[in-house]
Amino acid sequence: MKKSLSLIFSILLVLVLALAGCSSKTGSEGDSSSGAKSSSSKSLLDTIKDRGTLKAGVNDALPGFGYIGSDGKNTGFDVDFAKAVAAGVLGDATKIEFRPLSATDRFTAVQSGEVDVLVRNTTWTTNRDAEVGLSFAPVTFYDGQGIMVPKDSNIKTLEDLEGKTIGVETGTTTELNLADQMKAAGVNYTAQTFDNADAVIAAYEQGSIDAWTTDKSGLVSRQSTLQDPDAHIILDETLSKEPLAPAVKDGDEKWADAVTWIVFATIQAEEFGITSQNVDDFLTSENPEIQRLLGVEGNLGEQLGLSNDFAYQVIKQVGNYGEIYDRNLGPDTVFKLERAQNALYSDGGLLYSIPFR
Repeated sequence: MKKSLSLIFSILLVLVLALAGCSSKTGSEGDSSSGAKSSSSKSLLDTIKDRGTLKAGVNDALPGFGYIGSDGKNTGFDVDFAKAVAAGVLGDATKIEFRPLSATDRFTAVQSGEVDVLVRNTTWTTNRDAEVGLSFAPVTFYDGQGIMVPKDSNIKTLEDLEGKTIGVETGTTTELNLADQMKAAGVNYTAQTFDNADAVIAAYEQGSIDAWTTDKSGLVSRQSTLQDPDAHIILDETLSKEPLAPAVKDGDEKWADAVTWIVFATIQAEEFGITSQNVDDFLTSENPEIQRLLGVEGNLGEQLGLSNDFAYQVIKQVGNYGEIYDRNLGPDTVFKLERAQNALYSDGGLLYSIPFR
């Protein structure tokens, strides 16, 4: 009996192992097939190249960053970075459709595919990276939240806002930041929310709120549009870190990589001293790093699914980071924003490109 049971057990064990082997093989083949399918699935990068145009989500009411100029065209710092993406992907910075988006509908526009890339003064946060489903490119503007008040209000510090009403825009990080900082300072206040920045500013100018808050760059931008810009001040306090960066839909690494390295190209170009005016002179440079950046040598562009001269096209048509900054926000503009933390690392700032190699 024992021998019979032992024999039966041995037979069953062999069958189990055989079945397990078949299952493993099938699973392996299935995974391989699935992997092949995944790797061959079309990236948004390929779709954009086939379409021939880039759909970019931008702001159209934030002077200096994204707004409609006197010529009726989209212009600004963020708009130029959207153009840089078009130049890098399609070889033509004009092959772009701008979609104006509010703070509340910008993320849905990315998730639904209404836009390919969001370049709209958007802060990179944990929640937006993990829960909202965005993938961020390198930071293009390091900012911080501030508060604007009337100059004659005698409000100089956060403590002076005790009992005041402060306007904030919904769908932004400002409301939570404000709550955190006011709680830490022990200041009681009332937050009044509005659907968009125009509504906040209208209420502020009408005097129905005592102050309003957003990124300091936004405060500087909007101050220039007030009836009497000099009648208002921005408090010294910085309430938060606001790293603003382009974003794409999560899950498409090929497309995210393309946008990332296009941004890096503008930063690296400034470090090398390559501008839209002199980039052609650098095509004969013997510096191997410059040769790789401009696509004279190597195939870095091809590795990213772009043309090897993608960085050249970005620089030639849109400019390096410094050119983009100065054109829209620099000393010759109404904003006169100092580079500060948005300077190159070699100049004491935070901008630093990953090596092109």
